[in-house]
Amino acid sequence: MIDRYTLQPMGKVWSEESKLNNWLKIEIAACEGQAKLGRIPEQAVEIIKQRADFDLARVREIEEEVHHDVIAFLTNVAENVGDESKYIHLGMTSSDILDTGLAMQMRDAADIILKKLEKLKAVTGEKARQYKYVLNIGRTHGIHGEPTTFGLKMALWYTEIQRDIKRLEEAREVIAYGAISGAVGNFAHLDPRVEEYVCKSLELKPCPVSTQIIQRDRHAQFMTTLAVIASSLEKMATEIRNLQRTEILEAEEPFRKGQKGSSAMPHKRNPMMSERVAGLARVVRGNAMAALENVALWHERDLTHSSVERVIIPDSCILLDYMLEKFTAVLSGLVIYEKNMQGNIDRTRGLIFSQELMLTLVNKGMLRETAYRLVQAHAMKSWEEKLDFKALVTADEEIMQHITSEELEQVFDLEIYTANVDFIFRRCGL
Repeated sequence: MIDRYTLQPMGKVWSEESKLNNWLKIEIAACEGQAKLGRIPEQAVEIIKQRADFDLARVREIEEEVHHDVIAFLTNVAENVGDESKYIHLGMTSSDILDTGLAMQMRDAADIILKKLEKLKAVTGEKARQYKYVLNIGRTHGIHGEPTTFGLKMALWYTEIQRDIKRLEEAREVIAYGAISGAVGNFAHLDPRVEEYVCKSLELKPCPVSTQIIQRDRHAQFMTTLAVIASSLEKMATEIRNLQRTEILEAEEPFRKGQKGSSAMPHKRNPMMSERVAGLARVVRGNAMAALENVALWHERDLTHSSVERVIIPDSCILLDYMLEKFTAVLSGLVIYEKNMQGNIDRTRGLIFSQELMLTLVNKGMLRETAYRLVQAHAMKSWEEKLDFKALVTADEEIMQHITSEELEQVFDLEIYTANVDFIFRRCGL
């Protein structure tokens, strides 16, 4: 049975077939490089290019006997090429094709993720512009603070996605390096020009220096970047989960016809996709920790990183690709409840204007501590007795002798919370 994800672009990148195809490209390019230096006959290279191929089932059969994946691959290729196979893999070590091939896969995976990040950025920017001036309560420590706009919340995410794109572009650059340098990286049995030719052919750069392997700080940077992106998605998904809570209900995941939220409770509409994204972020972060553990190896190379990478790198790329696909769909179909947003703003009976009132009194000449004490006293009374804050302030002679009724109306005007939205949007490039 074929996993349906192997049919997707990211699944194909990490398929066994693609991995061995990359190995074949590397070996053929190395032969071409050797021929250009006069080390092997040009005619032999043409025969190799015509005949070089592999059969995945046969490679696995040979590996069962030799217990070495690269030798199994080379043996099967040699079966197809014939006598000219003696020119394949000259002076090279297994890691030359393992690590260079892995670099090709990570580079291609990064390109797929970058495209999906661009799509998510576009959706987020669209939502930011759509809800640019739609007020909702800003919460600090989970408690109502002052109004902001839902558009600003989206603009915040938009700029974080921009940073994620930049981070991944940098990580892609760092990982897009190959090494064809031999058993301990000193080119004892290879001309360095072969490495340069191979890397140029495969759109990679040659490592300035390598051992038997490409150094794993590169892989760690790639993996930690994926973890940061996953954490960004978790942050956004967690906000949607909170906003969908019954007591808040300002935003909600799309709930399609025929969808069911609970096997027991037919009324449930759960933020399932956002929860899934949040949960999978933990896996990607855990994989990043394993990648950091792989940086320190014995001498020129040991094998402790290899088995780990066969799991964590494909898994993290596939998971992040999936998370981006799902979260982009969530954000595209996000249901916004503007009336509930306004209702939540009104829930605290005007307490959201306490800072504006305090600052107005200070601007009128009152000491800040005095203004704070007067405003807080009415705020606490409003909290505890569920009274209208503005009414309490209006009845306070000490406050009202400093400000007019008209000025009080300005204090309780929501427009101050949208006054600089345009400025922020311009700064975000929206």
